Amino acid sequence: MFEVITISFAFIFGLTVRQIGLPPLVGFLAAGFAINILGPVLGLPDYTGETLQHVAHLGVLMLLFTVGLKLKLAQIAQPQVIGGALLHFAISVVVFMPALKLFMGLDWNTALLLAIALSFSSTVLAAKLLETRRELGAFHGRTAIGILIVQDIIALVVLAVWSGQTPNIWALLVLGLPLLRPVLHRLLDFAGHDELLVLMGMMLSLVIGGMGFEAMGLSSEIGALVMGVLLSTHTRAKELGASLWSLKEIFLVGFFLQIGLTGLPDWGAMIFALAVGIALTLKGALFFALLVAFKLRARSAFLSALSLTAYSEFGLIVAAGVLPEYLVPLAIAVSISFLISAPLNRYAHSLSQRFEGRLRAYERDTIHPDEQPKDMGDADVLIFGMGRTGSAAYGFLEEQGLKPLGLDADTYKAKAHQASGRNVMFADAEDSNFWRSCNLGQIKAAILAMDDNQAKLIAARSLRKRGFAGPIVAHAMHESHEQQIREAGVDYTHLTMNQAGISLAKQTAEAMADA
Repeated sequence: MFEVITISFAFIFGLTVRQIGLPPLVGFLAAGFAINILGPVLGLPDYTGETLQHVAHLGVLMLLFTVGLKLKLAQIAQPQVIGGALLHFAISVVVFMPALKLFMGLDWNTALLLAIALSFSSTVLAAKLLETRRELGAFHGRTAIGILIVQDIIALVVLAVWSGQTPNIWALLVLGLPLLRPVLHRLLDFAGHDELLVLMGMMLSLVIGGMGFEAMGLSSEIGALVMGVLLSTHTRAKELGASLWSLKEIFLVGFFLQIGLTGLPDWGAMIFALAVGIALTLKGALFFALLVAFKLRARSAFLSALSLTAYSEFGLIVAAGVLPEYLVPLAIAVSISFLISAPLNRYAHSLSQRFEGRLRAYERDTIHPDEQPKDMGDADVLIFGMGRTGSAAYGFLEEQGLKPLGLDADTYKAKAHQASGRNVMFADAEDSNFWRSCNLGQIKAAILAMDDNQAKLIAARSLRKRGFAGPIVAHAMHESHEQQIREAGVDYTHLTMNQAGISLAKQTAEAMADA
């Protein structure tokens, strides 16, 4: 009965909210509250909450492991990351703490802990939304994830101080983790490409990172993240993350269901949740102001801030450890923030374009080095997106004697191509500032090889808006996207899977003719 009810509710509610344009995770939250209300009537077993809590924990660990696989340590050691996270935390606590004491009549210690819980942003939601849009490697995505990691570390310190728990002597083993990197890399080489690869990912995230760190008196969440970071430089890190995708997604459904099962709110909890829901705008505005102060372009600051505008599941972890009486009100507040943040993030790029003029008024004169405009030199073909498709196109064009220039929104990917001798630079085709500063005078053709369809639409429209009259070629994964891309100004489209099938058929026909 446990499986029947939870899976059915999750699917029905997830499918329903998708029909009205909301992400399925919003439906999963609603399903959790529905199960909480209707579970006793439907005969739901008493162990449901504990089971979902365990599944949710596994999902969070696997999510953080896959985030770690895409993370570079240099990403955290950035002024806008460390400075933005610490300043936002300090200002949030200073603002929330007296407000909670004044309006709720709390003692200073309780007000402080609640303020700390509300200062964090959701790692699960932000990572999920950025991953869905394939923007974890983009500049604004890396900034947001870096800030979230710093916040998670702060949350762990808070738990350690107020719960009285301290790491044991075995925690010193963490200092030797860098020595483990070569061993893990060798294991990944031997793991192959099938079920052993999946099992290795689960072992590292759940066993060594999860249980291993807990045994040392440390956070299992940070342990899973660290295991991912240790493998992030391996060439197969992306493949390992992809192999865990479906399994991680299923476990994360349990996380959102479990929030709803935390408890049913009373009127006091609802008023508290609505009040802090209104304060969510201040949370996002503060992130935007701080990131602009650290010289980010207004667009990058806006997108990063929007990703961080949701209350955190780590706040629930803090509450469960030191403020159990406020767990339900905080769970409702987190749920409301998800309901607000998820749809806003879905239209993040459209919103940034719509309010571009107002946002740019807050930019500083000096821009962050990663966002400075670049000179395109003597390139005659632009390739947007330097993944496997873009890299293959680049190599072919170079063999034809042309001068391609690759553009990618992932600075690490751009640097890797540069180290290999390719003419590739960091640039985000969805950034209006890039289009204002670029010179397309010598460019004769453009290839749109990005994965995200929205990015293709923005790039095609921007090219035509700048007066570019050359051919634009793009690939499409779905037929429904093909017409949209053409209407945006693309001249030639290739359905990726169809073209792959045609190529296979041609080679087969040629092989038969030669036989």
